Amino acid sequence: MTDQPNIRVLLVDDEETLLEYLSKRLLKLGFTVKATFSGEQAIEVAKQDHYDVAVVDLKMPGIDGVETQKQLRQIQPFLQCIVLTGHGSIESALESGQEDAFQYLLKPVDHDDLVAAIKEAHKKKLEVQDAKFREQLDEIHKSGLGAHGMRKAIADLRKIYGLE
Repeated sequence: MTDQPNIRVLLVDDEETLLEYLSKRLLKLGFTVKATFSGEQAIEVAKQDHYDVAVVDLKMPGIDGVETQKQLRQIQPFLQCIVLTGHGSIESALESGQEDAFQYLLKPVDHDDLVAAIKEAHKKKLEVQDAKFREQLDEIHKSGLGAHGMRKAIADLRKIYGLE
């Protein structure tokens, strides 16, 4: 176990063996991991619990990685996605319309590269989330809400940021 912060990772891939391998290795490093076998399953899981980073396969049956990432970001706007592609190249992944990914990695993915990407994606998530939170607090402060309005605004922020 390392002394890194608890990073919540959502793995999305239809390759069961790869998911099992990645899950075990990430868990040993102290990450919290949830493995899902389809985009549809990942979307349902994301509605129930917050994650910091999603590692999403580009090519899957059903909802592909592009659509999965899009829907995950609608549910959790600060979630950072790392896209895995075993089909073609990084360029073909970019051409698929997946410009919002934090990073692209080719399969077979190097474990150390994946861990480094997850840590960097987590750092980016915290930076983006913190900036948005400060912006929203400033808006609340400037609005001159009364005590009741302030409590409601804070409760809304807590919900948005998964702090409930």
